[in-house]
Amino acid sequence: MTGPAEVRCMLMRGGTSRGAYFLADDLPADTAARDDLLLRVMGSPDPRQIDGIGGAHPLTSKVAVVSVSDDPEVDVDYLFLQVAVDRPEVSDRQNCGNLLAGVGPFAVERGLVAPGDGETSVRIRMLNTGEPAVATFPTPGGRVDYTGDAEISGVPGSAAPVGIRFPQGSRPLLPTGNVRDTVAGTSVTCVDNGMPTVLIPASAVQVTGYEEPEDLEKDRALAGRLREIRLTAGRLMGLGDVDSTTVPKLSLLAPPRHGGAVTTRTFIPVRCHTSIGVLGAASVAAGLRLPGGVGEGIARPPARSDRMRIEHPTGFLDIDTRVDPGSDGSPPAARRTAVVRTARKLFDGTVFPRSAAPAAARPLGGNDGPAPR
Repeated sequence: MTGPAEVRCMLMRGGTSRGAYFLADDLPADTAARDDLLLRVMGSPDPRQIDGIGGAHPLTSKVAVVSVSDDPEVDVDYLFLQVAVDRPEVSDRQNCGNLLAGVGPFAVERGLVAPGDGETSVRIRMLNTGEPAVATFPTPGGRVDYTGDAEISGVPGSAAPVGIRFPQGSRPLLPTGNVRDTVAGTSVTCVDNGMPTVLIPASAVQVTGYEEPEDLEKDRALAGRLREIRLTAGRLMGLGDVDSTTVPKLSLLAPPRHGGAVTTRTFIPVRCHTSIGVLGAASVAAGLRLPGGVGEGIARPPARSDRMRIEHPTGFLDIDTRVDPGSDGSPPAARRTAVVRTARKLFDGTVFPRSAAPAAARPLGGNDGPAPR
């Protein structure tokens, strides 16, 4: 396929992810042409993404596409696209709450939203799910300020806080209708508070839940067990065949070690997250609030506070969650979900995608010349 030789692009860190942010008008309207372009921009398929701006990991091979919304209740539309690293795939099957942290600032930077004097709130429609979010961040003097003293685990230093509030969504909190399901012989809780997620006691899959992500990724027996759970749970959750998709996520639960509510190890879906995604954490937190869920006896959710600390491999994520457990036939629902993240503009300019010329003859990650010395 052919496409533009250069594209306006902003690279941003959003939460614990990094991605390329584009205006929808700067990308091809045809989905196939857009995806082909993004693969070439990011450098996929190649394990190193050496010929693009991807970071050779799912957390750094992400794209946000932003446009003015036609919905009068929101300001901008945000489409998240996961660009596979070593496969020629671009997926819109999931959302990303980390890149969401950069959408509001990007919208102001590109002139889609007029900034306030001191603080700006941007109403965002997440096109992957149709659900809304509101991001609030500092704009002193009418300009986005990325400096501040907010710190989040997994990111060095500090930056300006981006408060993100998620109004109650329209999708069922319990996609299967049950607080517990037995999947592939394992008791799990399937929950969706912005991200389809399967909660699994770590002990049920013969691990502690405190292992390092790379050690869990090397466990072939664990990988096979988790794949079986994910494929079966995906069908139960109404997601169909999830063999080639990135949802549902799987979160292993273990008792907290550092004063939080729970320790997690989250698979996205094969690589183990070095922290935890925002929407994944929102789903974990909501699942732990449900009486009878698999978190009972493992987690220690606070009884008198909406704020729940989710421990992960590189620290923790605090998220406010209030859940109505349901009564008189009404299903459980998340009444409040909010989180503070940070975002930072890394560069703004023009990206030059690699040539669209066929490269089928080149081996993945191969060299055309002598071995490097």
